[in-house]
Amino acid sequence: MIATNTPPYKLPTDFLWGFATASFQIEGATDTDGRGKSIWDDFSKITGKTLDGRDGDVATDSYNRWQEDLDLLVQYGVKSYRFSISWSRIIPSGGREDPVNEAGIKFYSDFIDGLLARGITPFVTLYHWDLPQALHDRYLGWLNKGEIVLDFVRYAKVCFERFGDRVKHCAGHSVILSHAYAVKLYREEFKAKQDGQIGITLNGDWAMPYDDSIQNIEAAQHALDVAIGWFADPIYLGQYPAYMKQMLGDRLPDFTPAELAVVKGSSDFYGMNTYTTNLCKAGGEDEFQGHVEYTFTRPDGTQLGTQAHCAWLQDCECGVDLCLAEEDILTATLLAGGIDAPGFRDLLNYLYKQPSDLDILSPFSVTENGFAVKDEDKKTVEEALQDDDRVQYYRGVTSSLLAAVKEDGVDVRGYFGWSLLDNFEWADGYVTRFGVTYVDYETQKRYPKDSGKFLSQASSSPDSRSHV
Repeated sequence: MIATNTPPYKLPTDFLWGFATASFQIEGATDTDGRGKSIWDDFSKITGKTLDGRDGDVATDSYNRWQEDLDLLVQYGVKSYRFSISWSRIIPSGGREDPVNEAGIKFYSDFIDGLLARGITPFVTLYHWDLPQALHDRYLGWLNKGEIVLDFVRYAKVCFERFGDRVKHCAGHSVILSHAYAVKLYREEFKAKQDGQIGITLNGDWAMPYDDSIQNIEAAQHALDVAIGWFADPIYLGQYPAYMKQMLGDRLPDFTPAELAVVKGSSDFYGMNTYTTNLCKAGGEDEFQGHVEYTFTRPDGTQLGTQAHCAWLQDCECGVDLCLAEEDILTATLLAGGIDAPGFRDLLNYLYKQPSDLDILSPFSVTENGFAVKDEDKKTVEEALQDDDRVQYYRGVTSSLLAAVKEDGVDVRGYFGWSLLDNFEWADGYVTRFGVTYVDYETQKRYPKDSGKFLSQASSSPDSRSHV
């Protein structure tokens, strides 16, 4: 049963509540209407590359069922929908001299019109991991800076030309130069007429020291430097984090003065993709992880929170004293409007206020955030719809979001839960389910879960702290 207590806070009326998806994870129809292959088409078919040995050829069949999906958004009462455009559906071979696929243009144009007709604001991601395979075959894709930047900018230009009159919120790409030059193009050729915003969307989870030792306090900062600062700092500060320079030395590529002039300031908003909080210890072997060890286990052996289906995700419950008796935990939870997710709030504050000595504060949208219930793939439909752990997760996050906005002054403009649908979850295949809507992969029938109903209530009354 969903109930609402008296709301202590109010969010702006134009706050964008919604859900997020990505093209390869839901569309299917990989060989339909002229679409070219992406790098995930063949990769997902290699034995052992996905947990269940399945690929994205069908996914949730959203290429054919998109009207049904948009009606589902209406049912949930959301204000916005974040989706990605498949580069290889727009330009099958990907390159700047390669032909545009008009069938792909029509699909996304109709899709955008369908959103607008339902009163839903489109929030577009230009790239979500699905590079055209032809570009990888031609010059190794992202490893060839000189070629990929030009091809990505041309792809972005086609999207601006064909969709920009109706899309006012657009996220570029986390690979810095491609993003920055696409933003430069938009500002020079499209901004004055279309009046849209284009920002950067980055993944990154909050990092807490394992204990109060200097080494582990530094390790937590190093984790943030590697996960977020690697991409965010050049755009917002004009340089890589000092720790990245120290760790990688001359192996860290430098920007030319001309490149840096384009990179710095190349974002109208920050899109925050985040899922969890990690405890950090110094001394990890993996350079890619910043020589940091990550754990959810506290020094006393207890866990930060509820374990998700994927090993890298827990629902951090440290907003309530878990040493309380069960009935006192319940009382504390209800009084708080839900178990807070302090790492989520801390991350918002860190990103928004950390460079407080510089005039670079940027509005935020939480562009991806969600929870995969453990063993949900083994449950009956009826059992899966009662996704209490996911509801608990969203309850804590929405409570912390409101507190960050109203108590801390963080400028958050939108929140997108991951995901609208259970879907092809990359290397996890279809084993891991993040959706607020259950998808029967045999029939493709959609069933709203309790978490969808919970966030539906939040979207229709975004000024409330809700609880079950």
